[in-house]
Amino acid sequence: MAEAARLAVITGPTGVGKSELALRAALELDGEIINADSLALYRGFDLGTAKPSPADRARVAHHLIDVLEPDESFDAAAYLRAARPLVDRLGRAGRPALAVGGAGFYLRSLTAGLFDGPGRDAQFRAALTAEAAAGVDLHARLAALDPETAARLAPADRVRIERALEVHHLTGRAISHWQREHGLGEKPFQTLTLVLDRPAAELDERLRRRTRAMFEQGLIAEVAGLLAAGWPPDLKPLGAIGYREAGQYLGGLLSYEEAVEKTFVATRRYAKRQRTWCRSQMIGALWFHPAETGPILASLKHFFNKTE
Repeated sequence: MAEAARLAVITGPTGVGKSELALRAALELDGEIINADSLALYRGFDLGTAKPSPADRARVAHHLIDVLEPDESFDAAAYLRAARPLVDRLGRAGRPALAVGGAGFYLRSLTAGLFDGPGRDAQFRAALTAEAAAGVDLHARLAALDPETAARLAPADRVRIERALEVHHLTGRAISHWQREHGLGEKPFQTLTLVLDRPAAELDERLRRRTRAMFEQGLIAEVAGLLAAGWPPDLKPLGAIGYREAGQYLGGLLSYEEAVEKTFVATRRYAKRQRTWCRSQMIGALWFHPAETGPILASLKHFFNKTE
């Protein structure tokens, strides 16, 4: 029986330095990078995603970047269908596959499969929609039923919050319980997971600088261009951190400095949730500061059986 393909996952909170480290590793290992950032899948969403530059993408093959239009839906199941054949193909070719990004649901689907769960309950969903419109805090309700899932979901992430409530309603069990059980199943690849992290104050300073740089380099113009192209402002990608605030600036709801500050605060909160996710879900992962390039590269070379 053929050996399962090998996959290295490089993840961690946003802004920590995953892309830079992954590029260096791919160059050293002669590997290829599979994007695991949900927003980088979309064409036209560049500055707010810190998407790899054309020059970097010319140096190392990057997959699953700029593959969707802004109105196309995509989820963990779609990611699994797109990414798994890439890992298998790279494995057959003897080229290291590096899945890089902070989308935890995508990475878990790739490394541990998916919990399909029960079907939809349209009546229950409609009731949730009505309650949310009436001011009911669905995130707080989820926190009471499933604190583990609530801790990793933003209060504004209505889609996943409603799905988690729906699973609990239909099965009587938290979706986090089902997901843990499902994670004990067949693993499609031999996987090494590296989590990059920095001290909170250090990461905060990086995020503050990066947020301002995004705006100064043209994030508002990028959003204006997307809207001018006819994409409606209520599209899911345009509600992402940074894009939402830039849109609010264009709509006269925020000043420029308010948009920058709100983006930074939301990004910092998101980074905290990502760190929490990694601690609870990335069991057995190796944790590194991104500056520890020697030990990181040594771990990757050993995993992929690369010798000097």
